[in-house]
Amino acid sequence: MSTESPLTSPSERTRDASDSYAQMRRNMISQQIRPWDVLEPRILDLLERHPRHMFVPPEHQALAYVDMEVPLAHGQVMLAPKVEARILQELDLRPEDDVFEVGTGSGYMAALLGSFGQSVVSVEKYADLAEYAQTHLASAGAINVTVMQGNGLLEDARWSHRLFDVIVISGGVLRPPESLLAQLKPRGRMIALIGQAPVMQATLIERLAGSYRETGLFDTLTLPLEDQPVQPEFTF
Repeated sequence: MSTESPLTSPSERTRDASDSYAQMRRNMISQQIRPWDVLEPRILDLLERHPRHMFVPPEHQALAYVDMEVPLAHGQVMLAPKVEARILQELDLRPEDDVFEVGTGSGYMAALLGSFGQSVVSVEKYADLAEYAQTHLASAGAINVTVMQGNGLLEDARWSHRLFDVIVISGGVLRPPESLLAQLKPRGRMIALIGQAPVMQATLIERLAGSYRETGLFDTLTLPLEDQPVQPEFTF
């Protein structure tokens, strides 16, 4: 008599994979997100429900919920899950917020921003990554997120005429361009990962009446965004 187990059906394999990813998300939250002081219930709930692996290239999906930056095409990366979560918490997004993101990557961070904000415009340098992100955002039902191809650190008629409540620079910069700071609405806020290896800091910049307020949030390390504009020194 054979003792081999029958093969699982496609639907059973799909369910098993789904259950496995769900457990990975729970582990990510308990082992990475909460220890980094991300405790806001709506963010924890979103991270548990949102399938991060769907935005990860197939060859790296096993890394989707690991405490690391996931490789993308052209030497780009997805930010580590705990960094994404902390940025979300610090921004305190509201339903009426219009958001601008520099550095779309896979589109996952744009999807998270779109879950809380009214609209998101995200700019990606590489055309194939922009297409990848837009396709996966559409599959995830993120209908309020628009991806554009270009350099979001530079002025461009497609987005530079607009003011935003929130701006996120999803990559390292020596400092945010003044032209981008000028696109913050009054009382708007920006988070940028400022500095260069080995010292970088996630920084909150708020637009006040006639000035900006800068607050260091946490130390981190990520790849610098390419083709950063050369600009004069400035003070907040």
